[in-house]
Amino acid sequence: MSNPLIRKLVYGAHLTDDDRAVLEKICRKTQWVPSNKDIITEGERPDNVHLVIDGFACRYKILPDGKRQIMAFLVPGDFCDLHVAILGEMDHTIGTGWGCQIVEIPRATIDELNQNHPRIMRALWWATLVDEGTLRSWLVSMGQRPADRHMAHLVCELLVRLQTVGYADADSFEFPLSQADIADTLGLSIVHVNRTLQELRGQNLINWKHKRIHIPDVKRLKVFADFDPKYLHLRQRGDASS
Repeated sequence: MSNPLIRKLVYGAHLTDDDRAVLEKICRKTQWVPSNKDIITEGERPDNVHLVIDGFACRYKILPDGKRQIMAFLVPGDFCDLHVAILGEMDHTIGTGWGCQIVEIPRATIDELNQNHPRIMRALWWATLVDEGTLRSWLVSMGQRPADRHMAHLVCELLVRLQTVGYADADSFEFPLSQADIADTLGLSIVHVNRTLQELRGQNLINWKHKRIHIPDVKRLKVFADFDPKYLHLRQRGDASS
């Protein structure tokens, strides 16, 4: 499978062959992070930048009462902490309950990309803006969408994001999460998540078994969820080569 970082960043800038070679080089040395392992924890001083190459990671916070809130899913091609090296400490934790393969990129390498590779720099800023757009969409879902449409919207988003980097078929993708993970993402109880899943299955909108999600009718699910991928910014501006 081709490099998911490059497959993602081409939506943010017109990358040359030299740009692609630079990105391939920084992705050569990978490491496996086992399940239930934190990549960087709240309170740590950020240094190196982490890139997900395979698998799932997430941003989360643990409240004083032990409850967890997942604030973002990180899929192949996603930077965990692209700009946090300028911060004094992490304000959240990045971890994986499912295992993932990452690349650890020195801060100096990111600085060098920003200084000497303008198209890559543009693409990295685009990726940051997409992260912000995704967070805004999650806030809207959390505040205004009912549970069934909230869950359906998340599934639609992950389908598109994974398709973008070559990790999803037209109507299905690997999904190693548990119902407890979904509960911590949507702000629901596990019982409510289970009931919502049963409702979506009953309407033949989603099938989730053996850690894989299949969508019988993608267009119908997107309509049901009122899903508009605009916030993922997959349409380039005409001046993206500058």
